[in-house]
Amino acid sequence: MKKHTIVITTLAAALLAGCGSSSPIGLVDVQRIVANWPTYQNYQNQLVLDEQSITQKKESLQQKRRDALALQARYAKITEQLTQQVRDAASKIAQQKNLKLVVTREGVGYGGVDITPEIEKALNITEKATPSPSP
Repeated sequence: MKKHTIVITTLAAALLAGCGSSSPIGLVDVQRIVANWPTYQNYQNQLVLDEQSITQKKESLQQKRRDALALQARYAKITEQLTQQVRDAASKIAQQKNLKLVVTREGVGYGGVDITPEIEKALNITEKATPSPSP
């Protein structure tokens, strides 16, 4: 019986040690990053302009479709590059903070360590001031 109590006490201590103020899970607020990242915003604005240009051209429908597919491919490549930049920054910060997992904040109710500010710093993002609600 005494051996059983020691095992339970040891397991409880190990579990509680993992529940301290630091969490092995990092959180990234992707919506905040894209809202404040000028590089992302510039690509987004260019995409909108390019889409408008394609629809306004006086070309055949077939040519417009080819142009739209080329734009879609270019946008996918840019999106992957930007995503990789965020992943690289998150990976570096996770290693520095000894995090075992990094997930996006969307869908997480509570818990975890928010590393969004560090990622913004790594990507040279300055957070935009949030407008105060109007009375």
